[in-house]
Amino acid sequence: MVASGSFRDRLRAGLFRTREVLSLGVSETPDWDALEESLILADVGVPATTEILERLRASGSADGLRQELLSVLRGLSFDPVETESPRVTMIVGINGVGKTTTVAKLAGLTLAHGESALVVAADTFRAAAQEQLRTWARRVGVEIVEGSSGRDPASVVHDGIQAAVARRVNEVFVDTAGRLHTKKPLMDELSKIERVAARVVPGAPHDTFLVMDATVGSNGLTQAKQFADALNVTGIILTKMDGTAKGGVVLAIAKELRLPVRYVGVGESVEDLLEFSPEEFVDALIAD
Repeated sequence: MVASGSFRDRLRAGLFRTREVLSLGVSETPDWDALEESLILADVGVPATTEILERLRASGSADGLRQELLSVLRGLSFDPVETESPRVTMIVGINGVGKTTTVAKLAGLTLAHGESALVVAADTFRAAAQEQLRTWARRVGVEIVEGSSGRDPASVVHDGIQAAVARRVNEVFVDTAGRLHTKKPLMDELSKIERVAARVVPGAPHDTFLVMDATVGSNGLTQAKQFADALNVTGIILTKMDGTAKGGVVLAIAKELRLPVRYVGVGESVEDLLEFSPEEFVDALIAD
């Protein structure tokens, strides 16, 4: 990821509330109780907090906080599967986390990198979801494939990927209906979409990104685990990072889910969906 000045500014601005909380426990003279409290308040999570504090206490100094935060995040690398076009990415998650706008933003970022993209509106049970994606598709200038209301989502995905193959599109992003992790029929529907996608393009979907609302913090970890158990989730996208003091959930995800965070959302525009970098994130998290 290119770390431009504007990028750093957007990330630091988005993490302002989390940085405020975390800075409460950072001082020249280590106050371990205060640091522990600030890590928990920032939603770093108990397992990651415990590990970080044990290492810092062993060194006798809090100066290594940046390095300890990085050590939690760096163990998770993202190695994209090499594939011929189109590359298919499925976006999943519960209602209200920002899946539809994320799909459009991912497509917009693809266009900005000089590649072609197509979005598939596979949420056929909510007319508002299709209209929202249609509006965003026009906004970013990307093609969209959608189906009639109530149509089998897997068949819409089939048609969308076939269209991408015929048009030689580089990237396909599939918007799926929001669902609770406890609703087995709806989770089974996602598995069906996976199977149908693989019939059109071997290996598809090449990525499945779980979208999580950062304002929920570590309370979303249980549902995330259920999604990861049911699907081949390859990464996490955290939205609404600019509206929370719980940005430390990135570390909880790394520690407890063992899944890489791929993108963080820090605003409404396409440019505010930022590709995740452990170094940039930690630098933006810790106050100067």
